[in-house]
Amino acid sequence: MDIRVLKVYLDLCDTLHFGRTAANMHISPSALSRMLQRLEQDVGSKLLERDNRSVTLTHAGKSFRRFAEETLGQWQSLKQELDTEQHLLRGTLQIYCSVTAAYSYLPALLDRFRRAHPGVDISLTTGDAADAMKKLQHQQTDIAIAALQDDFTHKLHFAPIGKVNLSLIAPAVHCQVHSLVNQTPIPWDKLPYIVPDHGPGRLRMERWFKHMGIKGNIYAQVRGHEAIVPMVALGCGVSITPDVVVKNSPMMDRIQVLQSPQPISPFELGCCCKRQRMQEPLINAFLAVI
Repeated sequence: MDIRVLKVYLDLCDTLHFGRTAANMHISPSALSRMLQRLEQDVGSKLLERDNRSVTLTHAGKSFRRFAEETLGQWQSLKQELDTEQHLLRGTLQIYCSVTAAYSYLPALLDRFRRAHPGVDISLTTGDAADAMKKLQHQQTDIAIAALQDDFTHKLHFAPIGKVNLSLIAPAVHCQVHSLVNQTPIPWDKLPYIVPDHGPGRLRMERWFKHMGIKGNIYAQVRGHEAIVPMVALGCGVSITPDVVVKNSPMMDRIQVLQSPQPISPFELGCCCKRQRMQEPLINAFLAVI
């Protein structure tokens, strides 16, 4: 069976969106539909239920996803075993992280890894860090850089690489939100808030609302912290965001940091992988340079 088809299928299982998977895998939506039709013919069962609004996995689709994950893992191991130059690691290591992590934390790690293993190619994919655990569990990446989550599963390994401080940010430009945050005291329950749509950042904000004793007036739910900063800078609301994202934003001069009445605990950032894959040569070698 075509390994690329399995990778495309696993991405579709993750996104449940033909357009996003087509963009992620660099193919057209029509080519993706044809690929799925051929795959269902080969399997002999319908893998996905699709209508104008949603895509869902059938029972056969869930079973085939497990098969695809196991097959890709075995394929990676076999390629390493068949490498005739065992003393020199070869192959492709897939890494997933946010855009911010790609230019703030990843460069030093990659520099050390490439010096030790120049024969290994790096395949880097950037996206919402909150999706990192799904990418790992569905075997769509080998290593992910992400924050440690409260519900972190024992099936994954987490290697700490640093702390990420968070700040409460508001617009510094003249707007209604700017006027509210300059009142004394600040009417926290009346402020509009921009929140991540899921992941550890969303949990931090929900915890902050609870400690503040407010419901939280949600103006928008946004995918990824990099998208939150411009909305705050444009005067749409207030948010809790990693300092490193704000400092590297081209709109940082339009943002002010507020003194939070409640402490905001930092993220613990780390490199993650599936625990059962830790001894695979490429993954093991990357973990060794952390």
